Amino acid sequence: MGCATARPSLTGTGGSGLDTGPICGGLAQRGHWPDSSAGDEALLAPFLACASPAEFVELQRGVDMPRLVAALDDRSAIRLGAMGPLVAGADVLTRKRAAFLVDAEEEYGASYAEVLALYVINAAYDDELRALLELLAKDKQLQQTLGPMCNVKAELERRGLRLSDFPERGERLGDVGRGLGRAARDALRTSELSQGARFLNFTVLRRQLPPPYQDAVAKVDEEMARQRWTPGNVALGCFDFMTFGVPVGIYGLVVGTADGAASLWNGEYEKATRELAPAALLVALHAGGKGLRALSQAEGLGWRGLPLRVVVELRLGALRELVGRLQAQLGESGVARLARYLQAQREAAVLVAAGGEPAALALYEAEGNVPRARAFLAKAEAGATGAASLGRAAGGLAALVDETAGLTAEVVESKLLAFEVDTAGPRLPADPALLEQVRPRVDVPPPGVPEGFKPWKDYVAYRERRLAELKAGKKAKGPLWWDSYQGLMGQFARGLEFGRAMADRLRADAKLLPGQRRWLGAFKEPSIETNVGVAKAGVDGVRYADVLVIEKAKGQPPHVESFSLKSRDFSGATMSAPVAAQMKADAAAALRFYGETLDIRRPSLKHLGPEVEVRRVRLVYEGGKLMPKAEDVLDPALRNAREAAQGVEVDVQ
Repeated sequence: MGCATARPSLTGTGGSGLDTGPICGGLAQRGHWPDSSAGDEALLAPFLACASPAEFVELQRGVDMPRLVAALDDRSAIRLGAMGPLVAGADVLTRKRAAFLVDAEEEYGASYAEVLALYVINAAYDDELRALLELLAKDKQLQQTLGPMCNVKAELERRGLRLSDFPERGERLGDVGRGLGRAARDALRTSELSQGARFLNFTVLRRQLPPPYQDAVAKVDEEMARQRWTPGNVALGCFDFMTFGVPVGIYGLVVGTADGAASLWNGEYEKATRELAPAALLVALHAGGKGLRALSQAEGLGWRGLPLRVVVELRLGALRELVGRLQAQLGESGVARLARYLQAQREAAVLVAAGGEPAALALYEAEGNVPRARAFLAKAEAGATGAASLGRAAGGLAALVDETAGLTAEVVESKLLAFEVDTAGPRLPADPALLEQVRPRVDVPPPGVPEGFKPWKDYVAYRERRLAELKAGKKAKGPLWWDSYQGLMGQFARGLEFGRAMADRLRADAKLLPGQRRWLGAFKEPSIETNVGVAKAGVDGVRYADVLVIEKAKGQPPHVESFSLKSRDFSGATMSAPVAAQMKADAAAALRFYGETLDIRRPSLKHLGPEVEVRRVRLVYEGGKLMPKAEDVLDPALRNAREAAQGVEVDVQ
């Protein structure tokens, strides 16, 4: 086929450093995939093994997708199109979808073909559907194939597409021959042998459909049986057997293929759709896949070897968490609008599948305009802030609020204030008179900043607050320049994202037996509390501890440990001394703010008493690409910091 056989990599897709396992189970790296001589199942196997939309998209990057899709038969191409957005080869898929629908209507009749048509429609994006309808109309097959299908027409109209908007071409002499050919085939199909072969073919196809479509086929069976015994043997006609309105993508990848890895059905599908609105589930499946492997690895388990129950719990947990964050930032109507943006364009789905939650927020901010969303992301990622730049990319400071993780607006603002004080970068003078003269305006953003860019609005508000503080005589630094502020927000968002990931690891650690734990072996029943307000003698105001671990087992002595989590970029360090100095300063701050004796201010933890002794303080840095590249820098720095940081354990995750 001439397809590339180089091993694809998730590097560079904006994913976290956690996704380091073999892409799509490593199946694409075994043998000589893709090889058209191996058959359709062998070609589809790596795609079926993908654990996330990001993997599905990345796997395609190293393959000649138009030739791969062309090598599949129509049925297999339909299955591939239901897994997620194609990076290339969409025109080939459209032709195969059209041929599949025409053949299905002829082979199985309009009633069964309607279920298959809905499967195709719900797996296609709006721009793909337009191309499909145009192709059928151009071949004068539209009305004959889809015209009798009431539910199909209703679903298309819900998507803003009417069959009447796609006029068919005029009659041609060749249509006569095509009609005679179909009549001959219809006559041949009356034989018992032909009917048996069609039944076997449809049985195989039926098993490959997701469960709700299998249920719809069963309802067609029931209705046809009932009609068969009705006096006069009335024709089946249209009836309302489709009771689900599923947007594109719900059956993609995570829940979309009958034999895909780690499916959500077998009882869990209904649970998922009952708890998550279809639009929210659609967004979650496109944008949330990048964290699913991380969750499984946080459990200390190999992704491919996980029991189905564990996989389902992890996936549902990830989807709920993502949907909760998006709904908090965008609202219910905002999530529904984002779902329509995803459904409207294949390119939008590719963008979000590859870019995850930041790309989803950028697409929302760009009102579905893919080029503009890419511009938002490019602007946000300047300075290599990574995927956690979602706050700057689309939602600004409000996008960093995550109440499920304890990151209320008050907590985010407090943490940002403490972070801003220690941030290096060019600043304006702390001169109120000068700051009055150069006051920024929301409606006049700098060149290259899109109008309405939320981070710019946040920056103007930040400048106003700093000006008010200086006017009031408070001792404060001058405000950061706009470019420095953008870097600040990217680093801050990355730190919050690391805090969420580390909290997940600690929760997973807590589920293990004490002897198997890495972090929490000293606890019997540890409770993980994030972003907890604490006060301390000699420290002004309330600080928010990243993580407090509290013994909740009854009859156990009081036991509290604190974690200070840092996401600092040491990648450019060439000497150990500066790294060690920063680690020593961070360790001293962790002990000062979150060690020794604390007054915990969270109401749900007041039963611990007015003051709590912290037995252990841990300072944990985000590792991976943020650590020094030179091997002789990190280890000496850690040794020096550990020797100097009395009372604090320093580690790198």
